[in-house]
Amino acid sequence: MKIGKKLVLFLLGILLLTGCAKPNEQIQKTGLHLNTVIQVTLYDAAQEPLLEECFRMADEYEQMLSATVEGSDVWNINHNGHKGVLVKDETGYLLEQALGYAKQTNGAVDPTIGAVSTLWDFSSEKKEREVPNADLIKQACTYIGYDKVIFTKQAEGYLVKTTDENVRVDLGFIAKGYIADKMKEYLLENHVEHGIINLGGNILTIGAKPTGDLFSIGIKKPFSENGETITNISVKDKSVVSSGIYERYFEKEDKLYHHILDTETGYPIENDVYHVTIVSESSMQGDALSTACLVLGKDKGMELIEQTPDCEAIFITNTYEIYKTSGLK
Repeated sequence: MKIGKKLVLFLLGILLLTGCAKPNEQIQKTGLHLNTVIQVTLYDAAQEPLLEECFRMADEYEQMLSATVEGSDVWNINHNGHKGVLVKDETGYLLEQALGYAKQTNGAVDPTIGAVSTLWDFSSEKKEREVPNADLIKQACTYIGYDKVIFTKQAEGYLVKTTDENVRVDLGFIAKGYIADKMKEYLLENHVEHGIINLGGNILTIGAKPTGDLFSIGIKKPFSENGETITNISVKDKSVVSSGIYERYFEKEDKLYHHILDTETGYPIENDVYHVTIVSESSMQGDALSTACLVLGKDKGMELIEQTPDCEAIFITNTYEIYKTSGLK
């Protein structure tokens, strides 16, 4: 999949700011993985080998979890799942978690969205993009349903079986968060006390800054061309995951089509929310719930987060009003 022009410009800007690190100074590594720009920042030059390992991990997980990498666990499920496929423990665990969030949100997010999401082209640089055929979308929706994936734990991994050969798994709503959590786990095991992981909007902080200051995370104003922020949040040792309908979209005949799809209709969701930010302990949780809240809308989304322990949210509506859950007020 191609990287959008905005991401490339963002990457170039980061590279200009990143120089040779000196002892006890901030060090960064930036690259293109997981179809986005990722960056890891640490605060000790002696930890530079840990940066390299984080990016090796990103590549390993991409080869395991991407639906478009031939031979990955997800690719194998999508091509032979109806016969039964043995996948790695981590893939099985992540799929289990994804199905759990599907049940929790009554299908607002669903890992079987792949049958529909593959019909849409939101990442292409083509000037003219087309809305998929309505009959194809309708047919693809019949293959969506978290009850269409059956798995059992085996000694050597998970055996995954789909109920129909046309079921397609897409872990895009949860995978980056899981990978960010695994990177943080690795860095903590190697005694990192201060750092920040940014996987294209999935931000996960380790402690605070060496000065003791909190990390200040800017929340982008939806559809802003110059990266303008509409608010910010200061955190320590937290995950901050943002999702918005402005991240990938195109316009056709004066109508905007974005990448957050309704699992019932197969079309982009239409409600009162432009953007959701989730603040939580787990980036995987934040990843899943940020997408779910975009689908559910402000009222149902706020209700979901208020009922979820140790989790807060910021909603930006289509009139640019900002709403925060009670723990952030």
